[in-house]
Amino acid sequence: MQTDIFLFGMLAVSFAMVIAKRIRALVNGFFAQSFFLFLLAFSFAVKEKSLELFIVAGLLLLVKVVIIPQILRKMTDKIRSSEDLGLFVNPAVSIFIAIILTYMAYLFADKIICMPLGLQKSVFTASMAILSMGLFIMIFRAKAFAQVIGLLMMENGLFLAASGISGGMPFFVEIAIFFDVFLCVVILGVFMYRINSLFTHIDVDKLTKLKG
Repeated sequence: MQTDIFLFGMLAVSFAMVIAKRIRALVNGFFAQSFFLFLLAFSFAVKEKSLELFIVAGLLLLVKVVIIPQILRKMTDKIRSSEDLGLFVNPAVSIFIAIILTYMAYLFADKIICMPLGLQKSVFTASMAILSMGLFIMIFRAKAFAQVIGLLMMENGLFLAASGISGGMPFFVEIAIFFDVFLCVVILGVFMYRINSLFTHIDVDKLTKLKG
C-alpha cells in the first residue's frame, strides 16, 4: 500500500511535468519526483533490511533531492533566457499523450515476465511510464534545459526499476550511476551556459540554423 502511494506520487508529478510551461516548474517537478523516489527506495531498504540499499537511499536524497535541483535552479538564474519552455505540443495534447504512454507501459508490463527478478508489475509500469514521459519532454520541448531534465527524468525511471528488483542493483553499480548522473548535470550545465553566452538563447529549434 505504501509503495503504491509513492508510485502514484511519482506518476502524478510526471504528468505535471509533462504539462509544465515554465523551466522552474519543471525543476520543482524533478525535485518532487526524486523525493518520492527516495521514499520508495527507503521503503525497499527497510523491507529488504539491506545496508547497501540504505546507503543508496541516502545518496539519492543527497544527490537527486538536494544537490542536482540546487544546481538546476542556479543554472536557471544564471542563464539569460525566458522561463517559457517553448511547447511544440500544447498541454492538453501532452497530457493525453502521457496517458497513452502510461497505458502502453501497463500493457507492456502485462506481456513480459517480471516475477523471476522480484519486480512488481506496478513498479515496472510506473518506471516505463516515467521513462517514456521523460523522452517525450526531451523531444517536444524547445529549450535545451528541458532536454537535461527529461534525461534526468528517464534516469529516475530506470533507477525505479532497479530499486524494485529484490536486493537492488550491485552496490558499486549504483554508486557509479550516481557519479555519472552528477557529472552529466555539471557538463550539460556548462554546455548550456556556453550556448546561452554565445547565442543569447538555448532554444534547440533555433540551433538548427547552425547546420552547414
